[in-house]
Amino acid sequence: MGFAMLNSSCVLDEYRRNTISLPSEGEMSDTDTPLEFIGASEDDLFEFPQEVKRLIGFALRMAQKGGKHPDAKPLAGFGGAGVLEVVSDFDGDTFRAVYTVKFKGVIYVLHAFQKKSKKGIKTPKAEIDKIKSRLKQAQELYAESDYEKQGQIYKEQRQRVRRSRPAKR
Repeated sequence: MGFAMLNSSCVLDEYRRNTISLPSEGEMSDTDTPLEFIGASEDDLFEFPQEVKRLIGFALRMAQKGGKHPDAKPLAGFGGAGVLEVVSDFDGDTFRAVYTVKFKGVIYVLHAFQKKSKKGIKTPKAEIDKIKSRLKQAQELYAESDYEKQGQIYKEQRQRVRRSRPAKR
């Protein structure tokens, strides 16, 4: 299908995760949001310089924990803060990773690329088109998945735990 789940058990995937600074299956807590890569985004990210992989990996980890890295900004043209872009400059080059938090219970990494255009900071149209296509793939995957159902179950469990606590005096 062209995507890899974060909890995959493949040794190569584990090596990649460690070089990108993403947690392995055993390091994820029950409250961490799962991370999935669409298309070749994981392979593309793996090709980045180590310093860039660390920054982007940390930004994705913050997203899994419910936060937002200071370098993660909403990508223009996608209607709000549901699609974010992390930009990292390294050795005169600019690297970008785009992910979405639009879907309850999962984060999809849509694209990772090195910006080659020297004309301003605007994201090239070809890259925007690829992001739009992968966002559509993510929507289709989400519709087929049970993340929404799992998110509802988790929410209900948390509400039960909150209700069962004795009142503070």
